[in-house]
Amino acid sequence: MSKDTDNPNSNTSDKAGNTNKPQDTVNFALAQTHFLVGDIATNVEKMRTLALQAREQGADVIVFPELALLGYPPQDLLLRPSLSGRVKSALSTLSDIDDIVMIVGYPHVDHHGTFNSAAILHNGHQKGFYHKQILPNYGVFDERRYFDKGRNQVLFDYKGITIGLLICEDLWEKGPISELQKQGADLIVSLNASPFEIEKQDNRKTMLAKRSRENKLPIVYVNAVGGQDDLVFDGGSMVVQADGSIAHEAPRFMNQLLFATLDVKTAKFNDQTKAPLTLSRESEMYQALVVGLRDYVNHSGFSGIIVGLSGGIDSALTLCIAVDALGADKVYAVMMPYEYTSQISLEDAQAQARRLNVSYTVCPIFDAVEGIRHTLAPLFNKSPADTTEENIQARARGVILMALSNKFGHLVITTGNKSELAVGYSTLYGDMAGGFDVLKDVYKSQVYKLASYRNRLEDTPVIPERVITRPPSAELRPDQKDQDSLPDYDVLDGILTSYIDEDMGYQEIIDKGFDAEMVAKVIRMVDNTEYKRLQSPIGTKISHKAFGRERRYPLVNKWSIKG
Repeated sequence: MSKDTDNPNSNTSDKAGNTNKPQDTVNFALAQTHFLVGDIATNVEKMRTLALQAREQGADVIVFPELALLGYPPQDLLLRPSLSGRVKSALSTLSDIDDIVMIVGYPHVDHHGTFNSAAILHNGHQKGFYHKQILPNYGVFDERRYFDKGRNQVLFDYKGITIGLLICEDLWEKGPISELQKQGADLIVSLNASPFEIEKQDNRKTMLAKRSRENKLPIVYVNAVGGQDDLVFDGGSMVVQADGSIAHEAPRFMNQLLFATLDVKTAKFNDQTKAPLTLSRESEMYQALVVGLRDYVNHSGFSGIIVGLSGGIDSALTLCIAVDALGADKVYAVMMPYEYTSQISLEDAQAQARRLNVSYTVCPIFDAVEGIRHTLAPLFNKSPADTTEENIQARARGVILMALSNKFGHLVITTGNKSELAVGYSTLYGDMAGGFDVLKDVYKSQVYKLASYRNRLEDTPVIPERVITRPPSAELRPDQKDQDSLPDYDVLDGILTSYIDEDMGYQEIIDKGFDAEMVAKVIRMVDNTEYKRLQSPIGTKISHKAFGRERRYPLVNKWSIKG
């Protein structure tokens, strides 16, 4: 085992004096499990339970995800003065677990600083630790705010193999694993808390294959799973052979204790008997949305959720996700018709509620809207009607939903999609009122694909077909259609994806074939509604560039479209 040290800049590799006798195989257990941020006591008990279970099933080593002891991302909890004491106390409670090596992700605090670390625990002692070297500071990551940079390579000997440790971002750069290979590593163990993005698992596999082949080293890659605020960790933990092939892979979005056996003489892992199902683009998106909502609601302590069900495509998909996440008994749908609400919308909303077996209430808003208009009439002084009156309808619905939330303790989930939020096609304190937006990072064109995907999962569709096929409308005025105010969603989403997700400029987007006038209009709409998005509820991140912590623009600025 490596020697214990308090110096993060020392090299803790120590292969001398190893008393572990070589054996033919070493059995690894990969603990792909959800660890809740801040709940150190529960997290350490999970570790205890899993370590004992893994030992019972023959594991020699169990590996936990990045910062599992505290949960990821802990953000400013890392600045709490009691953190160090709590972490040390928690680690000490694992000291009575014998006959299995535990590699635990935790925050290490000492006189050198605060580090994102991995502890090596064995037979009641901390045999060593490793500090993460590459601290990501882009997108949703803000690690340089909290952590000091590790500078040492760490290897330890165990039963005939030399194991090198890395943490998440360390593996995405060439240097750290290359140094471990030069120092004699036979195997790499990597602890990760890698959030979900569309098709990111493919990128991970490509990266792992490249690193293993470059260095001729097998890699044990353990990832976190579960929802935390707007992030979802999708698991997909893997064991990769030295030639880059995948020997074992855990299922996505699920807790899993994955076992793999290394042949010490050949440094090769046994092959998995049955690999998990490969998820399509729509299926992984849908699962991420389900997990994100489920864990946010359950861990926040809400007894249920309320959905404003309009008969439109967005609320229909949101209702499906809610039921799949929490069960029909915890979902309450409220239809709030006004004089512009079509009979088709009423029929489709009721049909879907019945199909999903959720509690469904019709609460007309005519009296509420007219009461507000009557109150405002003297102040408006006979001004002609405009979007103000339309917004009153949306705000009346928001008041009703929030009142029900206050009265019964349920969380209001909003139904706005990324396309609408991007261009401001939403009403502050109206349809934006709520605590969680399931579709916040889902473009409208993706909403249709996800709705069709969910319908294909069952013989009887859960979303009425005409909800998917009829033109979308907010139904705030007679014969209103979304395309009265917006370009066709395929065009709109193409421009938005270029501008938001790909960070393209005005001319670059035009060069892709979009109309210059339309590009300018859409960009102006995006830039002018930053203040709305800042006040919107959080929602699950599924894209490379979600609204929220990874896209931060000043509310007041004079940046021009054309430069």
